[in-house]
Amino acid sequence: MQDGKINYQTARFLISAPRLALCPPDTGAEVAFAGRSNAGKSSAINTLTRQKALARTSKTPGRTQLINFFTLANDEAYRLVDLPGYGFAKVPDQVKLEWQRHLSEYLYQREALRGLMLVMDVRHPLSEFDQMMLGWADEKAMPVHILLTKADKLKPGAAKSSLLAVRRQLAEWEDLVSVQLFSALKRQGVDEACARMDAWLCARNDA
Repeated sequence: MQDGKINYQTARFLISAPRLALCPPDTGAEVAFAGRSNAGKSSAINTLTRQKALARTSKTPGRTQLINFFTLANDEAYRLVDLPGYGFAKVPDQVKLEWQRHLSEYLYQREALRGLMLVMDVRHPLSEFDQMMLGWADEKAMPVHILLTKADKLKPGAAKSSLLAVRRQLAEWEDLVSVQLFSALKRQGVDEACARMDAWLCARNDA
């Protein structure tokens, strides 16, 4: 890390945990990624870290219910966290309820968490799950940065309209929530997203 900037290319898989008690020690600083299963969360993580399969290679089949941790800058004090995708997994409702409980415990109790990157498909933003995540963040006063992914699927004007519409709907949370367009395919919005994560992670380090 240099001058308050983290080299996200240094991200390396650390550990997967099924619940909060088995997560790494609650020290340092981490940024978590959340989103529906089809929102492009893995692609966003891989794009931001300039790695082709970081978010997938850490997950063998059956690991979709786990919280996955990645170290940054060869320092376990800095971490990215890939939270379980939600919404389209073909699992029993009881399992989904367990996922929700573990997500809730992580978001409410994890002291190292400095900010939440909430991934939404620009064509289908603010789903029920997204609203639930925003509700949790609001209760804990946790800053959220929304990545409106797959921006390349829309014409520029339509993508901007979706961005503005989301900002209007979240106007009451503007002190807590920020929003941007993002495209893994076009690498659109990478610098803006990395700058947001730098601000969260480095603020923790300076505190």
